Amino acid sequence: MRKLLPLLILLAAGCASMSESECRGANWASLGERDGITGNRPRIDQYAYQCGQSRVAASERDYMEGWWVGNAEFVRRADSSEGPD
Repeated sequence: MRKLLPLLILLAAGCASMSESECRGANWASLGERDGITGNRPRIDQYAYQCGQSRVAASERDYMEGWWVGNAEFVRRADSSEGPD
């Protein structure tokens, strides 16, 4: 987790660019899950563009698999916080 913390902080800034080393070392499933669990729309296009500048391919498949897991958890938490009708 300590390795991911700087990357997550950088990505949380939104428009901040990913460096080539961050792109190469990214855990795309974890990034997707993080974006999904925080209620964000998928950002794979942003990551793919940023990493493409360094000629590094972002893994859309891994990212989206993680995003769906995170988004499902986000929805579950939102549903459980509404309480009984």
